[in-house]
Amino acid sequence: MYRILELNPQLKPFAGDIDLRMDLYRRTKDRLLSQGGTLSDFAQAHNYLGFHHVKGGWFYREWAPSAYQLYLTGEFNQWNKTSHPLKKLEHGFWELFLEGEDALWDGCKVKTVVDANMQRTEHIPLYARRVVQDPHSVTWCAEVVDDRKVFPWTDQDFKPAQSLYIYEAHVGMAQEEGKVGSYREFAKYTLPRIKKAGYNTIQLMAIMEHPYYGSFGYQVANFYAASSWFGKPEDLKYLVDRAHKLGLRVLLDVVHSHAVKNTAEGINMFDGTEWQFFHSGGKGDHPAWGTKCFDYSKDEVLHFLLSNLKFWMTEYHFDGFRFDGVTSMLYHDHGLGSSFDDDHKYFSLNTHVEAITYLQLANELIREVNPNAITIAEDMSGMPGMCLPIEDGGIGFDYRLAMGLPDMWIKTVKEKRDEDWDIGKMWGDMCLRRPGENTVAYVESHDQALVGDKTLIFRLADAAMYTDMDKACHNPVIDRAIALHKMIRLFTLAGGGEAYLNFMGNEFGHPEWIDFPREGNGWSFHYCRRQWSLRDNGYLKYQWLGDFDHDMVKLTKTHRIFQQRMADLKLLKGPEKVIVFYRKGLLFAFNFDPTRSLTNVLVPVPTDAEYTLELSTDDSKYGGQDLVADIPYPTKRFDGQPFVELYLPARTAIVLKERPAPKRTKKAKTR
Repeated sequence: MYRILELNPQLKPFAGDIDLRMDLYRRTKDRLLSQGGTLSDFAQAHNYLGFHHVKGGWFYREWAPSAYQLYLTGEFNQWNKTSHPLKKLEHGFWELFLEGEDALWDGCKVKTVVDANMQRTEHIPLYARRVVQDPHSVTWCAEVVDDRKVFPWTDQDFKPAQSLYIYEAHVGMAQEEGKVGSYREFAKYTLPRIKKAGYNTIQLMAIMEHPYYGSFGYQVANFYAASSWFGKPEDLKYLVDRAHKLGLRVLLDVVHSHAVKNTAEGINMFDGTEWQFFHSGGKGDHPAWGTKCFDYSKDEVLHFLLSNLKFWMTEYHFDGFRFDGVTSMLYHDHGLGSSFDDDHKYFSLNTHVEAITYLQLANELIREVNPNAITIAEDMSGMPGMCLPIEDGGIGFDYRLAMGLPDMWIKTVKEKRDEDWDIGKMWGDMCLRRPGENTVAYVESHDQALVGDKTLIFRLADAAMYTDMDKACHNPVIDRAIALHKMIRLFTLAGGGEAYLNFMGNEFGHPEWIDFPREGNGWSFHYCRRQWSLRDNGYLKYQWLGDFDHDMVKLTKTHRIFQQRMADLKLLKGPEKVIVFYRKGLLFAFNFDPTRSLTNVLVPVPTDAEYTLELSTDDSKYGGQDLVADIPYPTKRFDGQPFVELYLPARTAIVLKERPAPKRTKKAKTR
């Protein structure tokens, strides 16, 4: 029996489905490795296909099984479409050898001409490592990357931290100036900010090439190309190397759930068929995203995608991946409109078992390439075993995103009066994670920062943010927003998972939404940036939020609270909106009531100890009123149980640190 059934005994009726899952994984792996070797040996497509310099010239190879003829055109032959035909090899592969060391060169612009279905079309080479847009014609083409160039990596001794404090970032909008930021600018200006803020892991969005900037990077066209929006491949390598030098792990937001439907810019219809990479017919079209869906049952698709993961790890030294759109991959209906309120929904004809097999193989490959790599699944369905080892019947991820938490906070803040908050349900949502599986807790997603939605701080403060964020101004709307922003983030980090994520700028309550340049806003970059100066200038209340976030991260990181999987609930008083829990030597106490401050709150604690105040949302340096005394809190005993007695002001959270109780000295005997 697999361990997944021991951890989730309610799944025993589906033991046969788990067996089928594991059998398909083993059979697929055996088929891929029929010639021997490992998955890492198999995932080498990028080392054979594409452009490669060899002694005496250059090879260009492609896989296009349904094409009638392929040609290479570009600057090297004055864009002659047919002067350089490729030779067809076995199994749908094509090859061209260009004699001469300088037959191609770094930066040489090229395209692939494909004859198929009685048509001649132009495409970007499938394994292109750099794809650029012509500023005049607005068309895209590939640039040859000379693989003889060796980047001077300096990260051989990099050892990432065990805990995950993730800073999700978009390189292009990480600067304050209204433009597309670069990899080099991010390395110079943003990396030090992330380090100073206390986060130890960066999750980079929009790195895989995408022709539409406003897609947030989620409609990928060229899977092996680092986005030219932000610079050249060596610039991205410099960013990762610099991050490692600062002790920061770097994760790639990888999109293997779908691909852009474009044919001239992307991989769709490369060989004249939609089924080269994707399902044919309606099954190959994502109904909500307007994109193409991979056919994970094909060995060649697995070869393409698995090699892609190895490529990003070996070529760019990424330390792992956040897999986007996993729910869409797992189900034939892409999980659209499904509630997943019954275990039968995970094990039905709607389950895309080939996608599960791909994810298992992907996780195994990633560990082969780098045993310390981290993988995170964006899955809102709660698929059992997502974050269990493959040998336990799982899919092999390290973490899943706790996608229910942002939804819970939206509904709570948007739909309920403060007086009606259900503290018990909030705590239940924090604890809603599968046994033995790690989750990444977060308050708000990057989607909430986009035009048409609202970040947490905007939902709390709304228009008052434009007028009353000066420290000299006092507005009860802003006071409430700042108090709750701090409490909600502390509550989520401390109680919601085994890792924590923040989208850049949210830590200090960035006030503006993100609006990518588009026709509707006159192609403006005004809202496609981050206003760091709001946090830095010292006159605005954003500094209070940023300082609190820094100290919150520092305290919980120092105490390694994620080493204790679940917090221990010590006190829950629903009517009073008070909750206290213990985690790894820290006592977290919250009073969410908007008006009632509570005195003499008795909280049971694990042992006799003395507790000291380590963090208070009401501290004046975070915009509070200093109502909580910074004094020792000794334990008291009632009926043999140790307690601490607390004062909890309204809309305040405090964190106490457990210290050994001071030893009592014995009095000398008198004669």
